[in-house]
Order: sequence, then structure tokens, then C-alpha cells
Amino acid sequence: MTAKKQWSLGTKLALLGAPFMLLVLLSTAATLWVSWQLDGGAAAVNEAGRMRMQAYRMSLSVSQAPAQLASQIEEFERSIALLRSGDPERPLFVPWDDTVRASFDVVARDWATYRARWLDGKPSQLTALSAETSAFVVAIDALVIGIESHMARWTALLYVLQMSVLALAVIAAAILIYTGYVFVLEPVGQLKQAIEKIQQGDFDARVEHASSDEFGTLAEGFNGMADNLQSMYHHLEHKVAEKTSELEDKRERLEGLYEVTALVAKSTTLDDLAQGFVKSVARIARADGVTLRWSDQDNQRYLMLAAQGMPQSLVDAEQCIDKGDCHCGAADAVPGLRVIAIQTEPDVVRLPCAKAGFKTVLNIPLRVHERSMGEVDLFFNARITPTPALHSLLEALGSHLASAMDNLRLNALEKEAAVAQERIYLARELHDSIAQSLAFIKIQVQLMRDAVASGSAVEIDQILEEIDTGVRESYGDVRELLLHFRTRTNAEDIEPALATTLRKFEHQSGVAVTLSMAGHGMPLSPDLQIQVLHIVQEALSNVRKHAQAAHVSLDVEQQPAWRFEVRDDGVGFDVDNDQLDETHVGLRIMKERAQRIGATLEIVSTPGHGSSIILTLPPNAQAMAAIAPEQEALK
Repeated sequence: MTAKKQWSLGTKLALLGAPFMLLVLLSTAATLWVSWQLDGGAAAVNEAGRMRMQAYRMSLSVSQAPAQLASQIEEFERSIALLRSGDPERPLFVPWDDTVRASFDVVARDWATYRARWLDGKPSQLTALSAETSAFVVAIDALVIGIESHMARWTALLYVLQMSVLALAVIAAAILIYTGYVFVLEPVGQLKQAIEKIQQGDFDARVEHASSDEFGTLAEGFNGMADNLQSMYHHLEHKVAEKTSELEDKRERLEGLYEVTALVAKSTTLDDLAQGFVKSVARIARADGVTLRWSDQDNQRYLMLAAQGMPQSLVDAEQCIDKGDCHCGAADAVPGLRVIAIQTEPDVVRLPCAKAGFKTVLNIPLRVHERSMGEVDLFFNARITPTPALHSLLEALGSHLASAMDNLRLNALEKEAAVAQERIYLARELHDSIAQSLAFIKIQVQLMRDAVASGSAVEIDQILEEIDTGVRESYGDVRELLLHFRTRTNAEDIEPALATTLRKFEHQSGVAVTLSMAGHGMPLSPDLQIQVLHIVQEALSNVRKHAQAAHVSLDVEQQPAWRFEVRDDGVGFDVDNDQLDETHVGLRIMKERAQRIGATLEIVSTPGHGSSIILTLPPNAQAMAAIAPEQEALK
């Protein structure tokens, strides 16, 4: 069976218009050719008319101006030659036919006779010249009349061609209008009517497409679109219900994700986090039971932290399980959620979860940085297969939980490190102050025993004086430590804290003090202020213990960098003395504190002329204060 030939709309219109276009082109070409012939004939008529004038002029020149006769003869010869051969450029050519050719031959023969008798020689008598000239002009008139007769026929033919072109234009216009209506306007009208019916809700409207052109294709596409619209309209309510259900599922998943995120943010203990998570994930996944297990460092044992919806007997039996004893804590667990169908296992009878009636378990490993921290198990009483959306949601919740558990672990380690660091600091402070005084008192007590045994009253009094001095120094050290530990700073300005420290020092030691503040700088952070105050207090403590000063000054410069200078007028000391680390322990403590905050500590002293302790903070003191606790915790 041969396929039906498909004709496009453009092909149809071209096939209909091509014959008329060809006829119009041929008619136009014929009209132009005839017009060209008429133009050439008109030029020939003019040239033949000039020959009559030239004949009369030569007749006059024979009798009156013989000298001009040669040029006139040459001009007449050119006219005859022009009529004989024509001139396409003008255009000029004689429309030859038998009559015109005979008339032209007569003119050429008479011209030869007329020229030989009257122009080439010297006639003695001119009486017959006028008559023969008239006869010669009559022959030329006959040629002109013959050309004009031929041109009259060409003119009639031109009129016929013009009328035929007009008739063809009218017929072609009528045919094109009809074909345009049949092939274009009528299909467009049908399509417009069908669109209006669709707009009014009549989805049964269709377009007949008997043709195979573009409008047939358009009608076929419109009918297909109408079918789809009708189908969509009939199933719109069902699809809306499906989309509403999908949106509700997404809303529930987002709500669950936000709920777990909020739980992670506000939970401060592992127990609160575990209990809150199992409740949330049981509701989100619609699970019949949930367990959360924490694994040890080697992932060999799994401890149950929280459970929801599980039989108490199962919770008691699996409070702590070994790796590989059950689906929970499986040895071959891989990253990602696992779906476990319990009822298909051959050892189903001995599994506690199977005895409890559960058919499916979803196992969610908890992993942080490729390290397993435990797992979450969701138990269902029926066989289920989680949707991709629920699958990704549960994995995201497990990732959040693992990160939160790891953060709690890191926070606990950080607090433990901070407590350990504070204990080390307290031990160092006690060792560097009270411990040395107590050791001195212990030695004096032994000496007192020896003095009492010897009965020397003078030695007893001296030792008692030393013991009294040691007790008072220990008492002062205790008060100073208590002052250090209770120091608080102003969150906006360090000046009030410095003033309070100097007042306490002046009250305890009786040494006059002066505070000088210069410049305006950015306020120091509280952590940085407390370190600066401790260094200043250590410097004042050294002044009280060793300087024997009558006046102490504290000069503070805030620009271009914070600079603190504690200056006294005491006895001074030799800075290059290697024994300073043994007798002036406060200097070592100040250096350690300055190094901790990234500051520089300069000691200037001359024996007999006092001492200066200069603390200079770096330009980026705020940033150094922020990273100093982290560096200290890593030591």
C-alpha cells in the first residue's frame, strides 16, 4: 500500500499560483518586446521623415549652395544605412515586412537615380528638378506610410497583451482568494470556533483535519491538546489530592527535621538528647518501637541509651549487647540505612524483637568523621519499605543526632580539660606561694624543738619571731590568693578594676599608689582583662614582698597598643641574676601569663633605684584573647 502524498500549504499555494505567475511573466515579456518594437519603429518613422526634409534641402542646394551638397549627400546616405541596419542602442529599427521592404527598395533605387542625375554631375537645366524631387519624396512617403501601418498592427497587439495581463490578474486574484479561503480562512475559522468552545468549558470540541498540510498538523496537535486538557480536567481532583498528600508529607518531614534540630540545639545532656530523639523519630517515622544505642570506642559493645514503644522485657534483655549478637550492632554494618526483614531469617524464633511481634527493622548507623558512634533502630509490626523521601530524612536525622552526640562529648572533654587546667593553675599558685611559706615554718618548728630541748631562751625567742613572720606571710599569701580568685572585671572598661586592685594593695601593704590612664583605645575583652589584672597583682605582690618601696605607680597607655607599667621606688635587684627564678617566683608566673595572651613582659630594675614591670599587649589583643583559651586547652 503506497503512502498518500503529503502536500504542504505552501506547496498547494505555489502550485496554484505558479501557472498564473508564468502567464503573467510571459505576457509582461511580450508586452515589453512589443513596446520595444514600437519604440524602434517610431524612431524609424522619424528618421524616414528626416529623409524627406533632406531631399528638399539637397534640391535647394543644387541651385543655390552647391558647396553644401557633399555633406548633405553623406548625411542622406547615413540615414539610408541606419534604416537598413538599425540601431539597437537608440533603439531604431524598421519593422520589416513585404510592403515596407518593397517601399524601402523603391526609395533606395530612386535615390541612386536622383543622385546620379542631379547631385553627382552638373546639370545644365534645372526645370525638372522640382518634379523629380517631389516624385522622390512621394517614394519616401510611401516608406513612412508602410512603417506606420506596421506599427499600427504592433499597437493593436500591445493592447491585446495588456488586456490579457489584466484579465489574468483578475482571474489569479479570484482563484487565490478562493483557495485562501478554502486552505487558510476556513481552517482558521474552525480552529477559532474550537478554541472558543474550549474556553467555555466544552472539552469535547475537536477540529476536523482532512487535509495533510500545516493546518492538518495544527488541527491534530489541537485535538491532542484538547484530549490532554480533558484528561487533566477529569483527573484534576485526584491529582490535587495526590499533590496535597505529597505536600503534607513534605511538611511533616520538615517539621520533624526542625523538631530534631531544635532538640539538638537545646539539649545539654546525653540522656535528654537520647530520650527526646527516640520520641521524635518514632512519631516522624510512625514506628512501633525505637531504640538508641551508644557504642564504645572499639565498637565492640552497644549500650541502650533510650527506648520508645519497646517491651520492657526486651529493653532489660538487650540493655547492653555485644557486636554481632543481633541485627542491632551487626558486625558487617555499612554506612547508610538498612532495611531488615525479620520474619525471613532462619533464626527468627530466638530473636527477642521477633518474639515481640516486630516484622521489619530499619537500622540507621550513627557516624561522625568515618567513626561509628552507635545506631538507631526503628521497629515495625508489618513489612515496610521506606520511601526515598523517608529514607533520606531518617539518614539526615541520624547525621544530626551523631553530630549532636559528638558535640556533647567534645563539650564534656573541653570542660574536663578546663577543670584540669584550673586545678593545675591552683596547684601552681599554692606551690609557688603558701607551700614555700609552710616549708619554711616546718623548718622553724623543727628548730624550735631543738631550742626547747637545749633550753636556750634567746634562741627560742628568735625562732618564735621567725615562725610568727612565716605565719603572717602565709596569711598574706592566702589573702592574696583569695583576692586573685575573686577578681572580676568590668565588661566595658578595665580602669575601675585596676583602681580597686590598687586600693586593696594600698590597704594591705600601707604603700602609697598612683594610677595614671592615657589615651583612648578599644575596650579589652573580659578574658583578656582578667589576665592583665593577675599580672598586675603579681607585680604588686612582688613589690610588697621584696621591694621595700614607699610608693608604687601604675601607668596605663591605650594607644597605639595597650601598655601597663608597674613602677616602684624600692631597693631594686639585678635582672641578670640567675637566682631570680628561685627567690622571685612571681616573675616566672607573670612571664607565663604574658606568654599565654601573646603579650610581651619587660623587667627593668637597678639595685637601689627601684624596679619597673612593663606589660605590652599586641595590636590584635582581642583576637589573641579569643584563641588563648583554645591553645591552653591543647597543652
